[in-house]
Amino acid sequence: MARVTQLNVNGSTLAVDADANASLLDVLRDQLDLTGSKYGCGEGQCGACTVLINGSPRRSCITSVGAVRERKITTIEGLAKGERLHPVQQSFLDQAAMQCAYCTSGMIMTAVSLLNANPSPTEAEIWHFMEGNICRCGTHPRIVAAVRSAARALKESQPSGSAGHE
Repeated sequence: MARVTQLNVNGSTLAVDADANASLLDVLRDQLDLTGSKYGCGEGQCGACTVLINGSPRRSCITSVGAVRERKITTIEGLAKGERLHPVQQSFLDQAAMQCAYCTSGMIMTAVSLLNANPSPTEAEIWHFMEGNICRCGTHPRIVAAVRSAARALKESQPSGSAGHE
C-alpha cells in the first residue's frame, strides 16, 4: 500500500502519514489540523472543501493525497500574510458575503483562482466561475459583489505594469 509522507501545503513541506488513496480533505483536517476546508457533500459537488492545487481550484474531498503529493496545495489558512487578510478574504468580510459561513472558505478559494486567471471578470463571468460552489443561505449576490470588490482592490494594489496575483 503506497504511502504519502509529505505534502507542500501553504508554502511549507509538512510531514504526513497517509495512504495514497486517502482524501486530501481528511489529511488536511485530521493530520495537519487545517480545518478551514469543510466537508460538505463528500462528492465534489458543493465546493465547501475547495483548495488550490498549483493555483487551480480542486475539491479536496475527492482528491487523493497521492495525486497531489508533488504539487503546491493552498488552503484558506495560507492566503493571509500574517495578520493581513488576502484581499478576497477582506472583501468577503466587507461585503458581508456570508451568513452561516460554511461555504465561505471554498467560495474564497474559488474566487482567488478566478481573479488570478482573470483579474477583471465581468459579473457574468463571476457567476459562471462560482456556480460550482453552493451557498445554501442564498448570499450569492453578496458573494459576487465581494469578488468584484476584491478584483478592484487587487488591481489597485498592483504596481503599474505588473501582472498576476499571489
